[in-house]
Amino acid sequence: RGIGKAIALRLAQAGCAVTIAAKSERSRELLPGSIHDTVEEIEAAGGKALAVRTDLRKEDDVKQMVAATLEKFGRIDLLVNNAGALWVQPVRQTPLKRFDLVHKVNARAPFLAAQLCLEAMVEQGGGHILNISPPLEVAMMKGKVGYCMSKFGQTLMSFGLADEVKADGVCVASLWPATIVESQASINHKMGGPEMWRKPEVVADAVLAWMAMPLEEGTGKAWLDEEVLAAQGVTDLAPYNCVEGGQPFRI
Repeated sequence: RGIGKAIALRLAQAGCAVTIAAKSERSRELLPGSIHDTVEEIEAAGGKALAVRTDLRKEDDVKQMVAATLEKFGRIDLLVNNAGALWVQPVRQTPLKRFDLVHKVNARAPFLAAQLCLEAMVEQGGGHILNISPPLEVAMMKGKVGYCMSKFGQTLMSFGLADEVKADGVCVASLWPATIVESQASINHKMGGPEMWRKPEVVADAVLAWMAMPLEEGTGKAWLDEEVLAAQGVTDLAPYNCVEGGQPFRI
């Protein structure tokens, strides 16, 4: 759902076979949609997709996700670490179980997924790993220290891993929306209203724009969606506003 679904649909429209890996197999009131719904939507449009239920906190689930993708499609060209756990509270209001959750999902799982996908990418001569994580802006930490620690950890992985695998032809970077994007997180956590949001397609289009960049230009950076789109000549972002004439709130 949200950004993840938008990315999956855009990739499928561009001709990619897509593995939809997430935990939800049933639609719920607060979390509508499922991995199977997204696969059906892609296949109905003529694309190829695979649903793999994955609890990213479980090593065996992530291993199965990678194995099922290789068995079905034969290669892995792009890993998008989009799934995230959100806990926006000060340190004193952050129970240890919530701290552990955001770190398992936001930092540990992308590390493991990248580790497992790299073998196939290096063997086939290249690939892309994209972490949906923010630039290292320390000012954003107040009131959400635990969450930011986990997401910054993901971004640090982008920087370090990019140097490790550049010679193997693997491009690694982080990508983050410059504004609040419409998603179940922004809806359920009441992060303003539609007049303050952009559509999730702004991130999806930025993913495709990033993939089109030469390795030297795209790797080892923490990009904002606006920056990637601008590099591809897209500067009018008004069509992405959820409300015509809206004023998207910059994060």
